[in-house]
Amino acid sequence: MISIISGTNRKNSVSKKIAHIYQTILEAKGEQATIISLEDLPIDFMGTALYENSGKNELFNPFRELIAQSQKMIFVVPEYNGSFPGVLKAFIDGMKYPDSFRDKKAALVGLSSGIQGAGLALSHLTDIFNYCGMHVLAQKPKLSRIEQNLTENKLSELYHSLLEEQVDKLLKF
Repeated sequence: MISIISGTNRKNSVSKKIAHIYQTILEAKGEQATIISLEDLPIDFMGTALYENSGKNELFNPFRELIAQSQKMIFVVPEYNGSFPGVLKAFIDGMKYPDSFRDKKAALVGLSSGIQGAGLALSHLTDIFNYCGMHVLAQKPKLSRIEQNLTENKLSELYHSLLEEQVDKLLKF
């Protein structure tokens, strides 16, 4: 099972739009993928689903099950203050350790309004996944100046081709 994680809980986010584009690319190659949008997380999950409450939040548990069933994951990661959103870290922390990520495969896509394309965020996230025993695909598109390269729900030709290349590598990974 392949899951695409939209890495922010911001409503109507660019990350979610990119996740849908990624899903379309996978479907065109005959692969099914589920989108996990962090905007759908229970508002109180940080206090009711982590640490001593692990597995006790009935609204968060379906997210845990989707990640547990996923063998490959794509994380669409916006840059927030030079890293990735805190909600994404809390989401990761809410998963069953170490089984949720160990020996599974991930692809990372960075998004930013600026020129770095979330490169530092992807580096931070790669370190976390390496610690968790997840294998991270080396090719990590960094989609800088995303607002200038996304109209409606269509990416620029260059950015779309970068995602297609990454999909091809992920499917062989």
